[in-house]
Amino acid sequence: MLDTQEIDKAVGAHGMWKARLKAGVATGKMDTPAATIRVDNECAFGKWLLGQTLTASDKGTADYKTVKDLHAQFHKVAGQVAELATSGKKEAAETLLAGEFAATSMKLTSAMIAWKKTGK
Repeated sequence: MLDTQEIDKAVGAHGMWKARLKAGVATGKMDTPAATIRVDNECAFGKWLLGQTLTASDKGTADYKTVKDLHAQFHKVAGQVAELATSGKKEAAETLLAGEFAATSMKLTSAMIAWKKTGK
């Protein structure tokens, strides 16, 4: 059964990434390596999403597939922002953060909220 609390926590946690990435772009330093940020199974939500808690039925829904794909894209783009930020490419990192990252983040949040509303 879908645990909507996991989705609520994920919306908040993933929302905080914008601030973390923005700080990383400003300072050129990240507290988490870009390679770790880039993978979608290291965060608590990713472990839950890809783990054994959800049933095959849960994982067979269109909502799950959409969230799973957007979650992977979110981490890929966040990792790219972090990599650019820590390699001195501040302008490119800012552009990616304001563009593709922001768009992907918004899509992921919307998809998680829609999934929560369906409850399956």
